[in-house]
Amino acid sequence: MPNIIEITDFHAKELDIYARLSEVQLLHYYEPHGGLFIAESPKVIERALDLGCEPISILIERKHIDGQGKDILARCKDIPVFTAELEVLTQLTGFQLTRGMLCAMRRPKLPTVEEVCANARRIAVLENVMNPTNVGAIFRSAAALNIDGVLLTPSCSNPFYRRASRVSMGTVFQIPWTYLEPASTSGVNRESLLEETDSRSLSANLRPLQELGFKTAAMALRDDSVSIDDPALMAEEKLAIVLGTEGDGLASCTISDCDYTVRIPMSHGVDSLNVAAASAVAFWQLGNR
Repeated sequence: MPNIIEITDFHAKELDIYARLSEVQLLHYYEPHGGLFIAESPKVIERALDLGCEPISILIERKHIDGQGKDILARCKDIPVFTAELEVLTQLTGFQLTRGMLCAMRRPKLPTVEEVCANARRIAVLENVMNPTNVGAIFRSAAALNIDGVLLTPSCSNPFYRRASRVSMGTVFQIPWTYLEPASTSGVNRESLLEETDSRSLSANLRPLQELGFKTAAMALRDDSVSIDDPALMAEEKLAIVLGTEGDGLASCTISDCDYTVRIPMSHGVDSLNVAAASAVAFWQLGNR
């Protein structure tokens, strides 16, 4: 039976993770043994559980205990399940819960770059994509359009942030991903460095990918770019599709170090797409088997 706890005290310490701690504080919650993340909505929670993430508590609208949250509660025995009406939960958290359910979970250990790339033919590489909505949308497109894994620079928004995982519809728990290790931090705990590392470009990290057999394709607006339907590009056996930050795009040294510079043809005078939209186009064209 789930351990149902009616919320009577907004200031209860057990509710801090839902109401008063930032994403960064959750990231470092159990340091040096990893942190927490908050999964929002039954679909996202289910996919996190399928990955093997360990739940530590649940915040749920009362009506969902015997409704759409019932199966999840059955999988999360013996953990606290805090409940109240939706208006109370919205007042507590400061936002309206998507489908009335949040779950606090321990962060799983991230794989290595080699593990993400093993047996992969197409991977996405994100350089300094800092908007969690964009990160989530990119993961959703990656899952739908035949991308085998995602690599991120440390400055990217964390895919397990609540908004990113929700926008992704939980696909951040289905697509293998990890952070590219800056040369100066080899062997140091990745989660501890995420908010502290100022890695401005991928340049130093492209060679290991190329040594793993990947050709690298920088999505960038340059005169020497090839079209995204270039036959040689599409014929590559292993390809890393490299996408840059919102606004500025990829660093010039990253573009120079890639094997291809790739452009999506535009019309009506439009010069570029949002990085999430560009990722969907690139994954569709280059990820098709």
